[in-house]
Amino acid sequence: MALASTILRLAPTDIPLFRKLNVLFGDAFVDRETYGAEPPSDVYLESLLAKEHVVALVAVAGEEVVGGLVAYELDKFERARRELYIYDLAVSADHRWQGVASALIGHLREIAAQRGVWVIYVQADYGDDPAIALYEKLGIREEVLHFDIRVEPAPL
Repeated sequence: MALASTILRLAPTDIPLFRKLNVLFGDAFVDRETYGAEPPSDVYLESLLAKEHVVALVAVAGEEVVGGLVAYELDKFERARRELYIYDLAVSADHRWQGVASALIGHLREIAAQRGVWVIYVQADYGDDPAIALYEKLGIREEVLHFDIRVEPAPL
């Protein structure tokens, strides 16, 4: 089936689309609490989307956000180069297997090339076979462990 959506990079004026993307993430990851319980202010989102190192892309079909990704550009210390990390990537259930995720990553590759980024990387969860298949088609698999280290609030 052909891709029937348009890929857009979100700008500070695209807050409504970003909010739709967060709803999509909450639904796709079955985690509406994280993506919807405490939505950031418009001012915060405008500031975030104004940063060149933050890339938020959406696939839009009509008025609907059918897919999207958020990636962060990281400056490296071991060499004068940058990487892009895809933090979240999701496609709505009724638009999967239509090339939306591949188109989003393709658009991110174009941005990466323009910015002189040397590699894009992404994580996948064990058991997320569709994501693993997509990423194996596009890149080289590495076996790594991921750890979340909690940060306690500083005392007042």
